[in-house]
Amino acid sequence: MRDFLDWMAGTPLRVLTILVAASLIQSFGSRAIDRAMKKLASVDLVPGPRNIARQKERASTIGGVLSATLKSATWIIAIAMALGEFGFDLGPLIASAGIVGVALGLGAQTLVRDILSGIFMLIEDQYGVGDSISVLDVEGTVEKVGLRVTTVRDGQGTLWYLRNGEILKVGNQSQSG
Repeated sequence: MRDFLDWMAGTPLRVLTILVAASLIQSFGSRAIDRAMKKLASVDLVPGPRNIARQKERASTIGGVLSATLKSATWIIAIAMALGEFGFDLGPLIASAGIVGVALGLGAQTLVRDILSGIFMLIEDQYGVGDSISVLDVEGTVEKVGLRVTTVRDGQGTLWYLRNGEILKVGNQSQSG
């Protein structure tokens, strides 16, 4: 019995501590991001008339991206730390991850372009949910704005999924001035 208690006080307790800490970091971090995005949605950043619904949508999208990034980073680090506690050699794993990262980076250039275009589209407030736009060969109403894809429903009821990286020119009939 004493051996079992000594064993439990070692590696399993440290791993449990790592997992609890990761859960707390994710919980508090997500709460902080939500609070910051609610403030961002209501603060008057640009002088003049503003569309509160559009500002809330942009803050919600940015908050989702930040929360997903926090969650991914937290759990990747926590799993690596837990594996280290079990005696797993992380050096080769980190080196392999670097090589895989470079390969994925080269292979995922269009994905990165789509996401960067989505970020700039949100920052510049080019269009938002409910706007009537003309983009590529599609004219319709924006139903959803994401970092990678924008969905537009045309006059015939067809829902179009447009990759943000492919959108080079947008006409927005809903924005004035």
